[in-house]
Amino acid sequence: MDVLFYHLTESTLEEALPPLVEKSLERGWRVVVQTGTRERCDALDNWLWTWREEAFLAHGTDRDAHPGHQPVLLTDAASNPNGAQIRFFVDGADPTGVDGYERAVVMFDGHDAAQLDAARGHWKSLKSAGHAVTYWQQGPDRRWQKKA
Repeated sequence: MDVLFYHLTESTLEEALPPLVEKSLERGWRVVVQTGTRERCDALDNWLWTWREEAFLAHGTDRDAHPGHQPVLLTDAASNPNGAQIRFFVDGADPTGVDGYERAVVMFDGHDAAQLDAARGHWKSLKSAGHAVTYWQQGPDRRWQKKA
């Protein structure tokens, strides 16, 4: 299984996450976004409804009615009630439960020392568990560049 590490250096999570989720939906995948805290989950829930003037990103949280029907589900738990094929781990969420997905994405803030250290540890453990890990970093133009 592929695990992609996305190192945010030029934009915030709020700027970088929605286009990646949209690309996942275009592939026909259901999406789970796991946050490190419930507060962050709630903040992303509000943000995704208004992140772009001309469109919104349809989604729900694991506290909403019928989470299994959501194309994009936000949670701070390790469950997968919507049968997602891709899982995003953001804001320090622990990516230990990656089995059963087509792809996992670990996004971390390059300006946060704790997130950098955690990402290094997750890279080592996921690679040693046999997952195909790749590392992507933003360039000055905010485009993703494969580094490893």
